Amino acid sequence: MRQVTQNNYQTIIKYISTNGTVEKDFTSKEIQPQILFINSFPPRECGIATYSQDLIKALNNKFDHSFSIKICPVESDDKEYNYEQKPGYILNTDHPEKYKQIANSINADHDIKLVMIQHEFGFFLKHENAFCDFLSFLNKPVIIVFHTVLPNPNPYLKKNVERIVSFCHSVVVMTKTSSDILLRDYTVDKNIVTEIAHGTHLVPHTDRNILKEKYGFTGRRILSTFGLLSSGKSLETTINALPQIVAENPNVLFLIIGKTHPSIVLQEGEKYRIMLQQKIAALAMENHVEFINYFLSLGELLEFLQMTDIYLFTSKDPNQAVSGTFSYALSCGCPIISTPIPHAKEILKNDNGIIIGFDDTEGLVKQVNLLCKDENYRNQISLNALHKMASTAWENIAIAYAALFVKLSEEIELIYNLPPVNLKHVKKMTTNVGIIQFAVINKPDISSGYTVDDNARALVAMCMDYEMTLNENNLPYIYTYVQFLKYCLQKKGNFLNYVDENKNFTSQNLETNLEDSNGRAIWALGFVISKGHLFDTVFIDDVITLFDKSVNNISSLYSTRAMAFTIKGLYYKNLYLQDENDVALVKLFANRLVQMYRHEKENKWKWFESYLTYGNSILPEALLCAWHVTGESVYKEIAKNSFDFLLGKIFMNNKIKVISNKGWLQKNVILQEFVIGGEQPIDIAYTILALKKFDAVFSDDNYHDKMKIAFSWFLGNNHLNRIIYNPCTGGCYDGLEDEYVNLNQGAESTVSYLMARLCMVEKQTSFSQNLLENTSVLKITA
Repeated sequence: MRQVTQNNYQTIIKYISTNGTVEKDFTSKEIQPQILFINSFPPRECGIATYSQDLIKALNNKFDHSFSIKICPVESDDKEYNYEQKPGYILNTDHPEKYKQIANSINADHDIKLVMIQHEFGFFLKHENAFCDFLSFLNKPVIIVFHTVLPNPNPYLKKNVERIVSFCHSVVVMTKTSSDILLRDYTVDKNIVTEIAHGTHLVPHTDRNILKEKYGFTGRRILSTFGLLSSGKSLETTINALPQIVAENPNVLFLIIGKTHPSIVLQEGEKYRIMLQQKIAALAMENHVEFINYFLSLGELLEFLQMTDIYLFTSKDPNQAVSGTFSYALSCGCPIISTPIPHAKEILKNDNGIIIGFDDTEGLVKQVNLLCKDENYRNQISLNALHKMASTAWENIAIAYAALFVKLSEEIELIYNLPPVNLKHVKKMTTNVGIIQFAVINKPDISSGYTVDDNARALVAMCMDYEMTLNENNLPYIYTYVQFLKYCLQKKGNFLNYVDENKNFTSQNLETNLEDSNGRAIWALGFVISKGHLFDTVFIDDVITLFDKSVNNISSLYSTRAMAFTIKGLYYKNLYLQDENDVALVKLFANRLVQMYRHEKENKWKWFESYLTYGNSILPEALLCAWHVTGESVYKEIAKNSFDFLLGKIFMNNKIKVISNKGWLQKNVILQEFVIGGEQPIDIAYTILALKKFDAVFSDDNYHDKMKIAFSWFLGNNHLNRIIYNPCTGGCYDGLEDEYVNLNQGAESTVSYLMARLCMVEKQTSFSQNLLENTSVLKITA
């Protein structure tokens, strides 16, 4: 593992604590290593320009404290552009005599540590040798990204590609097919080839009917395609199919979204569009086709695609490796019918979409009519594709490229940006009853009902945010969650956990041990009471009454986690209102935990049970809370010993891996299989909550550093190197498995993330919120 040195030029970014003083510091860099991007950029209209814009945005959003990006646009004499970001250099491909001059300037720029080139053969047409010479002049590590890899090359093409590769330290391709072709048909070292997929956008998946109403398409079945128009799009395939499609589906409307490609306009004007319009008129399909012949902002484009019922991709080029337009459609959950380019063949198998042949009008008719009739099938292939493409979100692509940068330059270390606090999905999941248990992707599943577990955690999270922001918009949610707990409290002082969508208690309450749920409710109520100074006395008195009823008959609790949650609740209440009976209960349960610990403890096993299961961190945290309440040093000692033991099991190689729900960690098994997957956001959150409390007590940088590492799990620092938190929706995915992330964003995972995120800063006023959103980072050494 590379060590951080003075050469990192560290400066300080401040975090604000509850009393307004500076608490812990995270680090950033005063002078950052630079990565030079050489390719086309907006406002130039081409696919690589759009790709580069999306990639740079994703890299900056996640890692702009790790490195900075400088651009070198590729231009020609035909047109110059005004760029939003000032270029460091400009490479005019029509002046090969200047290539060496630019390469020397790049070499002399000591801040540039890497050069990355998005390659398309058309950029350097007729100047291939000059481009190779340019690469040979560079003395920086070079990454080349091949957007096209042609099979069966002629000798000239083969030699040209191999010569390009010979000057590069890393070669990136976007599909397995491209990788296979490169290694099979060209002489290339497989060790420098990396497959990084084309990125896809995270979108909120707004209801199609709402969007159709917004854009004036209510009642229409939308087919769409988009991109810069050229004859290679083969849009006539769809137009020729429309009469037969409309015969069965008279409400169909085909949207052709995009201007004609600028280079096509220069060569032949609007000849292709005019031909399409004439064909539409000849087939009397004017009421079923609409051209969107103007620039759509990214937000508008993604909304057009989200309201699309079926997306049609009809390229004529079998060697088109990838398509950005295809990726955009996948982002939006469009059911896709596509011709068999490599990108489509890899993604749309196994009911992720439908493949038809090139120029296959009859096949298109059949498949469109099939999908129009079967809404369930459309929804299923849409969901399948979304799950398949989760790993290709631009945030994950940024992580993959950042890892490559670190591999090639010792002067780059990864510093994860902290996302702004976002309550959008928590609020979306909450009705006037409480927070709904499950979601399908990010759509609340009201049929799953409600639980005390989720509403207790949501209550804690919303109170944490309210304490930091004093945002009164939080109050109705806090009151709702308290009322839900009140509704579930029974006359005997116990809580029922499961409530259906109609507010009926379900049979699960009879089939499941509810001790842990009761403990969580007590924790949440105690937490609210500890913030009593923020609320009116009538509300707090009501919560205290609920709390006291819930602890009247709990002395028979023996579940470890139920006792731990109860201790936490009693501890928090004690911060606001001291009560001797509460202190006695803390001692009762803490002593039971101590007894369990002493019974199980051995030389290499310092734990309360003979196995590590779920929610482990709350046990040592509870004993630390007991020490706070009672001053009994034995609680503090066992808390630290057991917590350090746990941390030694779940932190390794600068990552956290909590105990998998697919296999608990057993005490007496010497060699255990390392279970991959089954990691839950709630376990990460509980670990962070505990680390924060231990850090406050022991002032140990080890605990604080582990907080940062643990939180980075949500941001991609996990065994799949994928995000678990969705910054678009504000939701958190339900779990990290062996080979995939569960994309459903239920209450437990989302609220767990929110609690963890709120632990990463002590105080947020309007000033510190702005500071946080713009400068907060998590420094993780790669």
